[in-house]
Amino acid sequence: MPNLLPNLRRLTPYFRPYRTQLVTGLAFVVLAAGITSVIPWILQRAIDAIRAGVAVSSVWALAGALVGTALVGGALRYGMREWMNGLSRWVEYDLRNQLFEHLEALDASYFTRTRTGDIMARLTNDLGAVRMTAGPAIMYLTNTIFGGIFALYFMSRIDGRLTLLALCPMIVLPIISVRLAKLIHTRFESVQEHFSSLTTHAQENLTGVRIVRAYRQEDSEIAHFGELNEEYLTRNMALVRLWGVMHPLFAMLAGVGAVIVLGAGGVLALRGVISIGAFVAFGMYLTMLTWPLIALGWVINLFQRGDASMGRLLHIMDEQPRIVTHDPVLHLPPASDGRSIEFRNVSFHFPTTGTDEPRWVLDDVSFVIPSGATAGIVGATGSGKSALIDLIARVYDPQRGQVLIDGVPIDRIPLDELRREIGYVPQESLLFSDTIAANLAYGLGPGDNPEAWRDAAKIAQLDEAIAAFPDGYETVLGERGINLSGGQKQRATLARALARRPAIVLLDDALSAVDTHTEAQILAGLRSALSRRTAVIASHRASALRDAAMILVLDNGRIVERGTHADLLAAEGRYWALLRRQQLVEEVETAVG
Repeated sequence: MPNLLPNLRRLTPYFRPYRTQLVTGLAFVVLAAGITSVIPWILQRAIDAIRAGVAVSSVWALAGALVGTALVGGALRYGMREWMNGLSRWVEYDLRNQLFEHLEALDASYFTRTRTGDIMARLTNDLGAVRMTAGPAIMYLTNTIFGGIFALYFMSRIDGRLTLLALCPMIVLPIISVRLAKLIHTRFESVQEHFSSLTTHAQENLTGVRIVRAYRQEDSEIAHFGELNEEYLTRNMALVRLWGVMHPLFAMLAGVGAVIVLGAGGVLALRGVISIGAFVAFGMYLTMLTWPLIALGWVINLFQRGDASMGRLLHIMDEQPRIVTHDPVLHLPPASDGRSIEFRNVSFHFPTTGTDEPRWVLDDVSFVIPSGATAGIVGATGSGKSALIDLIARVYDPQRGQVLIDGVPIDRIPLDELRREIGYVPQESLLFSDTIAANLAYGLGPGDNPEAWRDAAKIAQLDEAIAAFPDGYETVLGERGINLSGGQKQRATLARALARRPAIVLLDDALSAVDTHTEAQILAGLRSALSRRTAVIASHRASALRDAAMILVLDNGRIVERGTHADLLAAEGRYWALLRRQQLVEEVETAVG
C-alpha cells in the first residue's frame, strides 16, 4: 500500500503528536474485531447445547454471554470511532494551520500564477479527502484486516477444507483491487482539478457581481457555470460508475463463496462431519468475512482519493518562497528621520513561466532618496511606478542590481523588520470584512498607540465621511470594503498605513480615486505627517508631487528626468508636458461641469 500511495507517506509526521491516540484507537479496532468474532462461536455452543439437551440454566448462561459480548463489542466500536475520528480531526486541524501559515509565507509571484479558486478548493475539498484517509480509512482498513483474520481463524477451526473452498472465488480480489485503485486515483484527480475551475469561476463571479450585472452578462455567466458544472458531473459520474463496480463485484465474489459453503457445508453437516451449530457459525463467519471484502473497495477508494488530494496539497507545501533573507543583519539602527533608500543599477521584470521572453519593467534604475525626504515618481501607465514601489516593500526582488535601506542591501534585512518599517498603500485598495476601526488599526503592534488610527483618519480626510455612517467607525464593511466608495477606500488604506507611524511611507497612486480638492486637503495634511519620515509617492497626477524634494520621471522603465518641481518645469521636458496636459484636462472638466 505505501508504494501505491506515495503522497500519503508525507502525512506520517502529522500523526507523531498523536501516537498515543493512534495506538489506543487501533487497539480498540482490533479488540472490537476480536470480540465480535467470538459471537458466532458462542452461538455455535448454544445451538449444539440445545440439540444435546443440556440444562436450561446452561442455555441461559450462553445467552447472557452472547448479550454481554455484543455490549462489549458495541462499546469498543464506539471507542474506536471516537479515538480514530477524533484523531483525523486533529490531523486536519494541524494540516490546515500549516497550509495557511505556508501560504502566508509565499511571495506575490505564487499568487499571480495560481487561481484563488484553486487554492480554496484544495483547502476545503482536498483537505476533507485527506482527513477521511487519516482516520476512517485507517480504522476500516485495520478492521477489515483483523476482522478477516479472526473470521478465517475460527472458520479454519471448524473445517480447513471448507474454508479453502469458500476462499477460492476471492483469489482474484488483489488483482482487481490494484487495477481499480489506479483508475480511481486518476479519475478522482481529474474531478478535483475540475472542481478548482468550478470554484474559481464561482469566486470570480461573486467578487465581480457588480461588473457582471453592469454588462448584463448574467445569462452568459450562468450558462458558462452550467457547462462547468455539467463537466464536473460527467467526471464525477465516471468516478461513481467505477466505484459502483467495486461493491457488486466484491459482493458477487463473496456470494459465490456463500453458495459453496451452503452446498459443501450442508453436506458435511448432514454427514455429521461438522455439527449444525458449527455450520451456522461458519455461515456467520463467512458473512463477517464478506463485509470486510465489500468494505475493502470503499477503503481503497478512500486511500486513493486521499493520495490524490494529498498530492494537490503538497503542490502548495512544496512551493518555496522566493523572497528570503540572505546573511541577515541583526537589526537596523534606530530611525529618527526616516531611512535612506538607494537603487543601484536595478533592473526588474515580473516572474515568467520560463518560456516567455521577459519584459523589463525597470531598466538600470539608480537614485538615492535621503533620510526624511519625500520623493515623487511620475510617468505614464506601464512606465514602472508600481514596480519600483513593490521593490522597496520587497514584494518582488530585482533580477539585477541592488536596493538598499540605510546602506544595507534589502535582502539582508529580515522581512518582519523591513515591513515593520514600511507603511504601504498599494494601487488596489483592500479592506477586510470587519469594522472600519479594526481595518484602520490593522497594522498596529503591541507597543503602538491603539488610538493612533484616529489621527491618521483625520489626516486622510476620512473622519467626516465616516461620521455620516449610522455606526461610525464601528460600521462593519462588506467584502473588500464594498460599502465604501473608491475614494473612501483609498483614504482608509492611507490612514491604515499612517497609523503605524512607519519610517518609510510608500504611496502607489494612493489618491487616484479622490477629487482634486480632497487630494489637495490630504496632501496638506500629509506634509506634517511625513515630516521626519522618508516617503515615496507614485502618482499619475504630476500635481500631487509639487512639494516632493525630488521627482523621478519614468518612461518605459528608465528614469528620463529627475529634479524638483521647479527644475523640471524650467526644463520643459516630459514632466512639463505631462503637467500641462493634466491642467488642460482639468480646465475642460471644470468648464463642462
